[in-house]
Amino acid sequence: MTAVTAKRFSIAEYHRLAELGFFEFDNRFELIRGEIIKMAAKGRLHSVCNSMLFGELYVLMARRACVRGQEPIILPTDSEPEPDVVIARSRSDNYVSSHPESADILLVIEVSVADYWIFNLVDIQLEMHSEPYQKQRGGFDYRVKRVVLPNEVVVIPGFPELSLDLSAVFPAQMGE
Repeated sequence: MTAVTAKRFSIAEYHRLAELGFFEFDNRFELIRGEIIKMAAKGRLHSVCNSMLFGELYVLMARRACVRGQEPIILPTDSEPEPDVVIARSRSDNYVSSHPESADILLVIEVSVADYWIFNLVDIQLEMHSEPYQKQRGGFDYRVKRVVLPNEVVVIPGFPELSLDLSAVFPAQMGE
């Protein structure tokens, strides 16, 4: 019996497939560790929360950093996810030459990096994770995990003078 091995794609190959129209009918794909993954459909509340979050962060950051919504980032091991929101360092070319890479990224929401935020729409809370570490038996986790309620305010990592009021992000009818 012959073993079957899945094809792993490089970021360049992934881009070439997109240029050839491979994803033309459904462009909801991400490249994760060389695998092309179909993204889950977004529900109405997810879309509303994401839009409100992006709007608040865009105003708060006011040219201090680049706020990107559902745009690709480049991570090591051939990954190009499209997280809901990324705050990246400002760059003179506005990332025309390449998507933000690990060194450019200050905060990612929905992707595991130094500061990882999950807007939990089931429990209506923000779950903040920070201080990543590698476990002794492999894998990664976060030392600090904090739950923040939708009526509270949080400081944006890397910008101690800026606070995000979560009541301006979570849709009001979620608590009903």
